Amino acid sequence: MSAKHPEPTVTTSRFTAARGCVSDVALLARRIPLFPVERTMPLAPLAAARADAAVRIGWAAIFLKAYGIVAQDMPVLRTWLVEGFLGATRRLATSSESVATLAVTRVEQGEERLFWARLARPDALPLPDIQRFVDDSTTKPVEEIFKRQLELEMVPGVLRRTILRWNINSTSKKRATRIGTFSLSTLAGLGATNRFHPTICTTSLSYGPLTADGSSLVTLIADHRVLDGAAAARALAAVEAVLLGDMARELRSLPACLPPDVIPRAARRPDAA
Repeated sequence: MSAKHPEPTVTTSRFTAARGCVSDVALLARRIPLFPVERTMPLAPLAAARADAAVRIGWAAIFLKAYGIVAQDMPVLRTWLVEGFLGATRRLATSSESVATLAVTRVEQGEERLFWARLARPDALPLPDIQRFVDDSTTKPVEEIFKRQLELEMVPGVLRRTILRWNINSTSKKRATRIGTFSLSTLAGLGATNRFHPTICTTSLSYGPLTADGSSLVTLIADHRVLDGAAAARALAAVEAVLLGDMARELRSLPACLPPDVIPRAARRPDAA
């Protein structure tokens, strides 16, 4: 007669405000008709230029700038849908400048948390400045970098979702700084690809780890109310051209002597984003 195994036990824990905020964003994203478009990009030449660069520049910084450049040439990538009360009216709003939203995972007090860092005009910034932004987002105290998000987390869920919906449907110039015109989320540093993640931006970019031949699967998630698959496909083709052109040239032209707060190549660590 076999020994009787003890019954499994169930434990419960608090649903934190941080998880509540992520949950609200995911719920709002479900209302958006998102679709993915993908392109395999041959990035071996860019990887070589990155490896030879005088300073450490992560892939996240490179993609943020490349997509920002493309968005300046394609206004639809800076556009969002504005819905009136109960969807009675609809308009399109376009920002004159891009604001990138970068998804960042941090571990705070033993809890893995998702934060959203925002960077205005990535297309106009040098790569070392964008890398500094990425590093600050992953290392500086969250109370300093993500003060607004922490304040939002403390708001009751119903009110928080109302605030988010208000910001999503705003035509104010602050809308871009609070939501972003596009986002970037990647798990490439963990050897994985998040090909379809929730987003409340019109477009969201993701890229996978490089394969043995130096290629990467790049995904663009788009709001079908604002743009169609053809525009998304053209955007990805343009991103590839910028990566292999402007970004590779900028990496090769980085000076060996940079300000002390820019991390030299010898001090490289794995990408945090």
